[in-house]
Amino acid sequence: METPSVVQGAATGGTPPNPTGSQSTGSKPGPQPAAQPAGGLSGRYATALYDLADDNRSLDEVVDQADALGRLIDQSPPLRALLENPTLDIAQSRDTVLAVLDNQGFGTTIRHFVGVIANNRRLPTLRGIIAAFAALVASRRGITIAEVSSAHLLTDLQRTQLRARLTQAGYGRVDIHEHVDAALLGGLVVRIGARLYDASLKSRLARLNHAMKGAA
Repeated sequence: METPSVVQGAATGGTPPNPTGSQSTGSKPGPQPAAQPAGGLSGRYATALYDLADDNRSLDEVVDQADALGRLIDQSPPLRALLENPTLDIAQSRDTVLAVLDNQGFGTTIRHFVGVIANNRRLPTLRGIIAAFAALVASRRGITIAEVSSAHLLTDLQRTQLRARLTQAGYGRVDIHEHVDAALLGGLVVRIGARLYDASLKSRLARLNHAMKGAA
């Protein structure tokens, strides 16, 4: 199986190829609907945060700070452990998390929102709520979210090439959410909704190994 061309240029650092012949899960590349916000508990909290920020005319600020909070959780194992610790009582967990947010310079809306989540014993779901909020914002703004995993942080050139490839493949406004996964070894994995483009070195090695076994 060849490297999915929708991410090939960004994965290798070369010039993005034409979109024809790309391989992925799902239907053929084309204009995709904006990401849909999650339902259930996370969706309800996300909607409440969106409405609060919109009413306060601080939506852009809250969107930026929610994105920063998501990155902070992803990059801080101690913070994740705190959020998931079942032994702390409500006051302990709330006050500790709010102290972290205050120290990091988060605004009043985000801190009050996290305080409510803590009081409701929902801190373990905070990262999911932030993700649902991002999806809700994208949906209402007509933005497609591309979840991009790579073995190392993307370079500015790779980001530019990836955006160009996604545009050529028929996607409109794209918001790239980056994740580092050392297990991929190299290359990229891009998920857009139900579609998955896998151009990781780990995947290519697995396909090579499978092909060699088939030829034996």
